[in-house]
Amino acid sequence: MTRKRRRMMLVLLLVAGIGTAAALMLAAFEDNVVFFFSPTDLKAKPVAEGRQFRLGGLVEKDSVRRTPGTLEVKFRVTDGANALDVTYEGVLPDLFREGQGVVAEGRIASGVFVARNVLAKHDETYMPPEVADALKRHGHWQDKKQSATQ
Repeated sequence: MTRKRRRMMLVLLLVAGIGTAAALMLAAFEDNVVFFFSPTDLKAKPVAEGRQFRLGGLVEKDSVRRTPGTLEVKFRVTDGANALDVTYEGVLPDLFREGQGVVAEGRIASGVFVARNVLAKHDETYMPPEVADALKRHGHWQDKKQSATQ
């Protein structure tokens, strides 16, 4: 084998190794990515049952139901246009309440979102960016700064 062929073979092996490493990294990264959806997004393009994702919106008024003697809570998340039933078993954040922004992480099972984690906004001026964008898209966003100046 000539020196030129050995060098070419080394370069090809190096490119193949880098390509394999990149493919493995992308596959591992894809398994850990958690996508965000609003109820309207889910209605337009349903997610496969069992796939992990984030659901965001507002907790619908008069929708929170607690199962006596357990930590199970059922509520609805809405973006103003559509709503989705959510069930969660665990302790909810102190700031969780009806009419407030929420992001739940979990999956769809039998048409109900089963949350494994629920996050609530942390003060009166903060809204998770994904939730704010979804509410703006559906015309249900009112900027508190703008409404205070009017």
